[in-house]
Amino acid sequence: MDALMIVLVLAAVIVAAVAVVMTVRGNAGGNQTGEALERLSASQGELVGRLSQLSESQAAQQARLAEVMQSQEREIAKKLEERLAEVSRKVGESLEKTTTKNETTMTDLKTRLAVIDAAQKNITELSTQVVNLQDILSNKQARGAFGEIQLEDLVRAALPPNAYAFQATIGNGKRVDCLLTLPNPPGAIAVDAKFPLESYRNLRNANSDAEREIARRALGADVLKHVKDIAEKYIVPGETAESALMFLPSEAIYAELHANMQSVIEQSYRRRVWIVSPTTLMATLNTVRAVLKDAAMREQAHVIQAEVGSLLDDVDRLAKRVGNLETHFQHANKDIREIHISTEKIQRRGERIKEIEVGDDGEAAVEAEDLVAKLDVVPERGAAE
Repeated sequence: MDALMIVLVLAAVIVAAVAVVMTVRGNAGGNQTGEALERLSASQGELVGRLSQLSESQAAQQARLAEVMQSQEREIAKKLEERLAEVSRKVGESLEKTTTKNETTMTDLKTRLAVIDAAQKNITELSTQVVNLQDILSNKQARGAFGEIQLEDLVRAALPPNAYAFQATIGNGKRVDCLLTLPNPPGAIAVDAKFPLESYRNLRNANSDAEREIARRALGADVLKHVKDIAEKYIVPGETAESALMFLPSEAIYAELHANMQSVIEQSYRRRVWIVSPTTLMATLNTVRAVLKDAAMREQAHVIQAEVGSLLDDVDRLAKRVGNLETHFQHANKDIREIHISTEKIQRRGERIKEIEVGDDGEAAVEAEDLVAKLDVVPERGAAE
């Protein structure tokens, strides 16, 4: 529209310029100039009309174009709104699913973090306990107490209270960690707890075969020293058994001795000191419990025999009473048979009496006598008939 107005203005300017030129010439030319001006004016009017029609046509086209543009704009806006609504819905659903999934993930994560925290606490407590155990094992007195406590726990779990004594003093004045009170033979057995941890650690920490051999010899020497002390202190002839037990509260040391130090084991056998670990001590204690049970059975053998004799007397009395009861049953059966016999006789007589024809008195009496003679009736005697 603006471009059309510019064209009209330019056309008007051009017409005005031509009119001015023609006027100037008209002053010089006369009548010819007037005719030219008339033609120019007519052309100008025609041009203005055409320009007006062109302007109206352009305005109509622009109006139609504007209407089409508005319609398309409305359709585009509607589609954009629908697309935006669909996108918003999908985005909302996606956000909702993502939120739910994130909440579930966070819940699982919190649960796992709680489990991890609990495990971390347990690990921390276990680390503290391990450190405390290392502190205990690094001290000889504490280590000895650890072995004695483990020994007491095993003995209390396997034997009755009257079968052992802790820190018992024997005849030579020595105090043993545990004394198993078994009957003779074999007699009381002394159990002493020993824990040669330093020598075993040196063996484990050895970096070469030479260092390992030196540490193994040192461990064997420590074990043999303990074996010698136990044999001299806790084997008392006439009071204890001919052997004693050396308790090692470590399966690893026990396995090392039996795997690589057989000479130490053989020397302990010669001194009658049996080296035991927690596992083998439990097996030994179960054997001791069986021995105690067998001894208790032997002590109670006379009581059992007396009870068996009383039981046999009771069985004899029961047999006699059963015989008496059987005799009573036989008498009762006999009486029942006799009752059946009497009942059958009464029934037969009743039937025969029913067969007698009743007539004159004389005839009836004769018939009765004949019937009695035929029946050969014997008068009943006693209740048995």
